[in-house]
Amino acid sequence: MIVVRTMQIEDVDQVCVLEEEAFSMPWHKQSFLEMIAHPDALYLVAENREQPGKILGCCGVRNIVGEGEITNVVVKKESRNEGTGRKLLTELLRRGMEELGISAFTLEVRVGNAPAIHLYESLGFISEGIRKNFYEKPREDAMIMWKR
Repeated sequence: MIVVRTMQIEDVDQVCVLEEEAFSMPWHKQSFLEMIAHPDALYLVAENREQPGKILGCCGVRNIVGEGEITNVVVKKESRNEGTGRKLLTELLRRGMEELGISAFTLEVRVGNAPAIHLYESLGFISEGIRKNFYEKPREDAMIMWKR
């Protein structure tokens, strides 16, 4: 069973490990610490209810004048395809609207990340453009997606 809750300082080390395992250019600890303290940001974690404190994933959004920039979405490799990402994002969208007053959400995703694109589309995101060579290590275009 998965519980989604607000990210706390004590979660950041585990979240950094998830980022390092999943991304070639992961966020650093200080970036997460700054974001979880920022009043216009919301960062959530998915925790294993049977193993309290075990973080299975995280996601975050920054409110920029009523529009939400989803900055991070990561799920532990062995917990993918089990609904963790969907549960995290569904809660992030709900709380972003209710708590931060966000009316539209955007994110970038590697054009080759078909599972993530499928998830985002199933949640109502639409591709609205490409950022050429947005990602490094390896270099790849980003699809810009919006949910309005």
